[in-house]
Amino acid sequence: MVPVTESGGRGIFVTGTDTGVGKSLVSAALAHFLVRQGIRVGVMKPVESGVSDLTALGQDGELLRWASGCEAPIELISPCRLSEPLAPSLAAELAATPIDIDGLVSSAKQMLESYQFVIIEGAGGLMVPLRDTFMVGDLARRIGLPLLTVCRAGLGTINHTLLTLQAARGWGLEPVGLVVTGMPAQPGLAERHAPAMLAELGEIDVWQVLTQVEGDPRQKVEALFQQFDDRLLEILLG
Repeated sequence: MVPVTESGGRGIFVTGTDTGVGKSLVSAALAHFLVRQGIRVGVMKPVESGVSDLTALGQDGELLRWASGCEAPIELISPCRLSEPLAPSLAAELAATPIDIDGLVSSAKQMLESYQFVIIEGAGGLMVPLRDTFMVGDLARRIGLPLLTVCRAGLGTINHTLLTLQAARGWGLEPVGLVVTGMPAQPGLAERHAPAMLAELGEIDVWQVLTQVEGDPRQKVEALFQQFDDRLLEILLG
């Protein structure tokens, strides 16, 4: 079961082993899954770069809001939206708007006080810089939620995932599970053995292995959430 935070809220911080690993889709699918169980879900994308209209949510933030039905203001769902599709620290520097770390943490706490379960999606991986030497992993530590890591099924995932878990534990974070994405219909040897090796070497529970899905982002979310089972509900809510 995902533990309750010191403030009494329950949720997870979602990171990935790389950009484009499927972190946004998994976060949205988890939100959709919980909502279908009658849970009031809050969602956050604290920092999103590559946002074309800064008066609105970016692509990831909007997908999270749609999947969860979260009615929080966009300033809480995605407090920092940046136009350049770059690492947040560089995008913020070019926009001459330093990222307000304390503001991000405060927004997360507001969400945790307002919803039964909160899903917070990081930007890229844990080592992505937000401001100077302050990384996404530092933000996850400040917020204080357990960590879910999204990783690939293919060759190279062992190294990438174990490095992510090592970094997380070095930060004092609590990695509680993995979701393996992109499992092909006919997996090769690397894909077939990856989940068990990740669980053993990373000393962590593999929550779900998700097969490849097609379509636009919303169609992918609909397809992914149907792959979740009752065991995941027990893990998340007890």
